[in-house]
Amino acid sequence: MQQAESSKPKSSFRNASLVAAGILLSRIAGLIRMRVLAHFLGDSDAGDAFYAAIKIPNFPQNLFGEGVLSASFIPVYANLIAQGDKEQARKVANVILSFLIMIVSFFVVTGIFVTPYLIDLIAPGFHGEKRELTIQLVQIIFPGTGLLVLSAWCLGILNSHGKFFLSYTAPVLWNFAIIGVLVAFRHDHDENHLANYAAWGLLLGSILQFGVQFPTTMKLVPRIRLDFSMKLDSVRQIIRNFLPVVFGRGVVQMSAYIDNVLASWLPSGAVAALGYAQSIYMLPISLFGMSISAAELPTMSQAYGRADFFETLRHRVESAFRQIAFLVVPSMVGFLLLGDAIVGLLFQTGQFNEHTSVFVWGVLAGSAVGLLASTLGRLYSSAFYSLRDTRTPLRFSIVRVILTTILGYVMGLQLPGWLGVSAEWGTAGLTASAGIAGWVEFLLLRRALTKKIGAMHISFGFLAKLWSASLVVGACCYGVKLVMPVHHPVIRGVVVLAVFGLLYFPITAGLGIEESGRWTSRLYGRTLGRAPRLSNWLKRRS
Repeated sequence: MQQAESSKPKSSFRNASLVAAGILLSRIAGLIRMRVLAHFLGDSDAGDAFYAAIKIPNFPQNLFGEGVLSASFIPVYANLIAQGDKEQARKVANVILSFLIMIVSFFVVTGIFVTPYLIDLIAPGFHGEKRELTIQLVQIIFPGTGLLVLSAWCLGILNSHGKFFLSYTAPVLWNFAIIGVLVAFRHDHDENHLANYAAWGLLLGSILQFGVQFPTTMKLVPRIRLDFSMKLDSVRQIIRNFLPVVFGRGVVQMSAYIDNVLASWLPSGAVAALGYAQSIYMLPISLFGMSISAAELPTMSQAYGRADFFETLRHRVESAFRQIAFLVVPSMVGFLLLGDAIVGLLFQTGQFNEHTSVFVWGVLAGSAVGLLASTLGRLYSSAFYSLRDTRTPLRFSIVRVILTTILGYVMGLQLPGWLGVSAEWGTAGLTASAGIAGWVEFLLLRRALTKKIGAMHISFGFLAKLWSASLVVGACCYGVKLVMPVHHPVIRGVVVLAVFGLLYFPITAGLGIEESGRWTSRLYGRTLGRAPRLSNWLKRRS
């Protein structure tokens, strides 16, 4: 009876809330970092160089980091913990850490030496001083990337033991290290120098992010030592699952780098604008998609092998689908209708002016096309990982990358000329093409998962209510945006987003959407709970 109870979706709501809270804090810190970078670098050549430089060493981080470990390591490790086999879990953790240290060390050392050749592959449109600056920044950043991979190993351990908050708040230190270094050297007005300082801050932040998680991880995995033994079945299973996910992540990274290559051929500022838009676009994916998927994965993995596993998995996916859609659909509408207010609130300062805000809004609107598909794709991939199937998501990610490349070339480089608009708007074409490809991948994932575990029932009426409420609220807020003064971007952005939130929750609650009541009670329950006591106190005083 207790086991069946644990399979209910409601049980993961607290974990998802902890993940979301941690991600929210780290994303707020990230937005502050982006605002500081926007203030000092704007959409200058130094800004282009910095954002291109970040993407190159991120390759090993994304290849061997959180996503790969979530797919291969966490399902096996969490299942061992659930079975009470702590000694084997400890040995497995040691072996995986050992292999990660060896692989990442190779990538970091090699990456530093071959950086000039990587620049020619990743940003062939960069020349002269801009190219030299990008090379210098990459070589500074690369060692920090290795530490972030080890930080992802800590995250896998912590999440499997139900400790979500620390691992998802650790990036706050990473962000504030960059901010602190830039503020410390703010009197240097040379943009190239400031980009260098930001790179050193990134390296410092990587040290702090790993350092804050490692002591707690050591308590959960005592006697950490290098161990390359392949004797354990669990280790071999992780490695079997690991390789397809690495290839899958590599394919996804190729998609991001193809976007970067295409953007490097667009006018100056395109690469930076892409970076600013992606930082906003990733907010709902991280806060809602990643938090719910990350909280569900260990729980789904612990149920692996039980008689009711497929039924449990369907139930959890259906519930998580509703939670994600409830929060992501209004995000899509907000990006499309209110993107300039959002961008202005977050970044409009210093070198980042009103024209840049409108430009980034266009890029963000293109990203909104595939926002729901990309977020739900994470959930469906997690479901496949709990099934110990890492190859199916790999196949569909390859399809997505091929489509992104073809559509990106057409919509990013050719379409602006056909339409007679400025070439810089090809950046929005790049993000829109990725969104279209994301929908294709999601539909393929959904069909394949249905064949494995049976049909998942998502009410059309539920989605219709969400879209109706979001569009009505978005239209109201668009009107508010038009009457607000543009020269106060922070005030305008705060008012518009506050009105959106204040309208969306009551309207969806009035439409009978269960998720609205859950989030409303979570947000306002304590305040409402104090209301009777406050009323009695006022009566006594009168």
